[in-house]
Amino acid sequence: MFKQLSEPLETISVTLNGHKIDAAKGMTVAALALSQNLPYTRTTPVSGARRAPFCMMGVCYDCLMMIDGIPNQRACATLLSEGMRIETQQANGPDWGER
Repeated sequence: MFKQLSEPLETISVTLNGHKIDAAKGMTVAALALSQNLPYTRTTPVSGARRAPFCMMGVCYDCLMMIDGIPNQRACATLLSEGMRIETQQANGPDWGER
């Protein structure tokens, strides 16, 4: 469904839900999630409904993920960086005391 048009010139290593992945430098977290066929990036706090990137420009907030242990990060507005740890977010993410 989601495919990168050309081979990246430079790659970086990140972790997505515990799996090491080599990704194109300059790619957003949301683009990585879509390219890896991740079925959803977060669940809603009330019903647990699954959500995934929609607008890809930071307006809808459906792409929220845990990035480097910080919940509620907009995946579509966050560029990948070397060693980044990315996780699907459950509801609001962990409480500050849980980290």
